[in-house]
Amino acid sequence: MTPEGSLLAADGLHKAYGATPALDGADFSVHPGEVVAVLGPSGSGKSTLLHVLAGIVRPDSGTVRYGDRELTGMNDTERSALRRTDFGFVFQFGQLVPELTCVENVALPLRLNGVRRKEAERQARDWLERLEVEDIRGQRPGEVSGGQGQRVAVARALATRPRVLFADEPTGALDSLNGERVMTLLTDAARDTSAAVVLVTHEARVAAYSDREIVVRDGKVKDMLAGLQ
Repeated sequence: MTPEGSLLAADGLHKAYGATPALDGADFSVHPGEVVAVLGPSGSGKSTLLHVLAGIVRPDSGTVRYGDRELTGMNDTERSALRRTDFGFVFQFGQLVPELTCVENVALPLRLNGVRRKEAERQARDWLERLEVEDIRGQRPGEVSGGQGQRVAVARALATRPRVLFADEPTGALDSLNGERVMTLLTDAARDTSAAVVLVTHEARVAAYSDREIVVRDGKVKDMLAGLQ
């Protein structure tokens, strides 16, 4: 049963790779504007949970619901379209396109959704300013610091105003100071746009930015009580 008011919810997820279970009856839910941290040791199933929730990986059984739609019942084309319009992604190493400038990287998902170049780059500049990196808009990813590049990646993820933002170890490649700044900007921007955030991390200092924590262990989910920062 989908928890009342949740934007994205999973029920009884099972996923195995060969004989190795990654998810074993996992449940999950997140509400609009809520930041949920997914914690757990390496190999616990937390990244698999994120990939299933995002429609990247199909579960062996169980359901994922996004609003009033069943994600697990969609075909590949429908799930890809959803990831392009309603879901945003931030990864550990940013995964920016090295040949494009920072403003072009942020504008890219808007361009893929049919926004004209001039308007897409205007919106991209606004997001870069919001993430405090507007001054590097004309530089390429290889010419900026790791902290700056990750802020550009966050701006790109938020540019389409996704309803759900998936962040997989978004500060894992950064020092503590840059990591804290990225998390502050990411969570503030997401809450301002009422985006739900699913944050995979193994660091308690990163999880502290969430409204709620869940722990994945042996493919099972335990909901923890987390205070607001």
